[in-house]
Amino acid sequence: MDTTVADTLIGTTIDGRYRITGRVARGGMATVYRATDERLGRDVALKIIHPSQATNVHFVDRFTDEAKTIARLSHPNVVAVYDQGRHQGLPYLVMEFVQGRTLRDVLSQRTKLSPVEAVAILEQMLAAIAAAHRAGLVHRDVKPENVLVAEAPSGGSANLVDAVVKVADFGLARAIEASTVDDSGQLMATVAYVAPELVQTGQADARTDVYSAGIVLFEMLTGRVPFDGDDPVEVAWQHVDNDVPAPSSVVPGSPVVLDKLVARATRRDPGARPTDAGALLSEVQAVRDGLGAANVETALLRQIPSRPIPADATSIVPAVPAADATAFVPPVPGGSYHQASHRPSWARLPEQGGGGPHTAPHRRSVAPSGGFFADRRRVVLASLIAVMALVIIGSTWWVTAGRYSEAPTLLAMPLAQAQAHAEEKGFEFLVGDGVYSDTIPKDSVVTQSPGAQEKIVNGDTITVNLSLGPEVHPVPDLVGVELANAKGELEGLGLKVKEGKAQYSETAAEGVVLSTNPKAGTQLKPGETVTVVLSRGRAPITIPDLTGLNINDARAQLAAKGLTSVERSKDSDEPADTVLGQSPKAGTGVEKGAEVTLDVSKGPPLVIVPDLTGQPCPQAQATLQGMNLQVQVNFNPNGTVQAQNPGGNTQVAPQSVVQLQCF
Repeated sequence: MDTTVADTLIGTTIDGRYRITGRVARGGMATVYRATDERLGRDVALKIIHPSQATNVHFVDRFTDEAKTIARLSHPNVVAVYDQGRHQGLPYLVMEFVQGRTLRDVLSQRTKLSPVEAVAILEQMLAAIAAAHRAGLVHRDVKPENVLVAEAPSGGSANLVDAVVKVADFGLARAIEASTVDDSGQLMATVAYVAPELVQTGQADARTDVYSAGIVLFEMLTGRVPFDGDDPVEVAWQHVDNDVPAPSSVVPGSPVVLDKLVARATRRDPGARPTDAGALLSEVQAVRDGLGAANVETALLRQIPSRPIPADATSIVPAVPAADATAFVPPVPGGSYHQASHRPSWARLPEQGGGGPHTAPHRRSVAPSGGFFADRRRVVLASLIAVMALVIIGSTWWVTAGRYSEAPTLLAMPLAQAQAHAEEKGFEFLVGDGVYSDTIPKDSVVTQSPGAQEKIVNGDTITVNLSLGPEVHPVPDLVGVELANAKGELEGLGLKVKEGKAQYSETAAEGVVLSTNPKAGTQLKPGETVTVVLSRGRAPITIPDLTGLNINDARAQLAAKGLTSVERSKDSDEPADTVLGQSPKAGTGVEKGAEVTLDVSKGPPLVIVPDLTGQPCPQAQATLQGMNLQVQVNFNPNGTVQAQNPGGNTQVAPQSVVQLQCF
């Protein structure tokens, strides 16, 4: 039954551009469709999450991160991402459409692969994963389901040696420092391929992918995974407790060199494995070249007639090395000469040159055994075998050792010195992404690939990552930013967030940042803490306008609102006990119990009454009026001041009345 008939998305056009033509696969969280990009006229793969996952914020974020992650990995063996968007609220990715099958499909059909095919596929897998490792990412879910095998350029679907391999589903990748347990606490890896450290500690690094790749190689060679069981937890712990068996223990005759390769990649101790996919790739290339040499030798010898050579001729034939014990090609079939038409030109003997099919037998019938022609044939055959042996020995030396040398040690060298040293040794030099380091000075080499003293092809490229110095980030300016966004920005820099005591604010809405400690611009290392102070919004009590009121009235109004007055006396021409000003200002919001400071007038400054006794009364009256005092004259206004009240040198308030007794 065609299950795609009931799929309502088939036949629809997404965002007016991607017309869905069929369903490719359906997983637990998303479905992959084949679609046509009508703008560019090419087939694409469109991956859209299930509606049941749309409400899972963490999964949606992880799904969106998949696009950003793969976009960083521009590599021919990584499935490319072209676009992303949403359709009816469901996030989707537009990816490269790979015409072919998954490695799981290939293994389901073939059960197992030949060593050459397995190594050819593994080499391209590791090239893709190595690109991720150079970008600081770990795939964490390397398995046959995530390996796509495209049709071979030569056209044959069975030609896996020439097939193009692409690694998919980097959506579960994380920065190398990140944890490998998702928000639900579930292990983010398939148990059949899970590394021991994921089971024990939940932590992953590049060597975790190396382990999983080794399990995939084991399965390609044997047709089964090394550990199996009904309980996933039990299977996971078998990786912790047991070594992965040698492929030859399952498939007798499997090359010993591949046994060693699987053992190296699947060591239970991560420190005993190759450091990353690039390091394992170098070892796989050496193994591939060795397997290739064994194939060449066998193919050449298959062209040589298997006719026995007389004992007297063996002395001139150099010893041909026995085929490598790791060779996997079936032995040369025994039997008589092949017909001349079936041999390559360089293997045809003189008697096979131009005659018809019966020429050679005729000559053999007339030439006596041990005669001239027989001796000539033996000499030519022995010479040919000797030449081939030398070619094979030389070729084997070249592909396995001669063209390799050790990568120089560039670690901790400044950029200019490292480049000069690498180029002096004859290698290309490439600078990759910078990485933070607390120990290596800025612009000096932190890592190199291939690693120091590792095998590398002469003249190949050494990629280095330079130190960015200690990782520090300036505290961003977060004033006015909502708490969730402030947390996201700080945590994205590796900083911790602490909430301080919230405060009321006349201008900032509730829940936004009022201030940070340390302040914006301060340089911090990852793991350090930033305290954010949030706004509680406007306070609930509004302060009334108390200016000009008598202090007693002002106190009464504040008490009615649950506020407290704090008073400060000031000189003023205003009457005493008059409120001159207040803080906070009128209209400001405060919480209950807040203090309001009032400036209260002490009244005008006092005037000192002079001693006017003995002065003419008119003159004394004029003096007092000039001092802002009132005058009352008793008896004779034109007389002389005999007494006054208040007396001389007495302090009185302005406009006070001074009585003069004149006679």
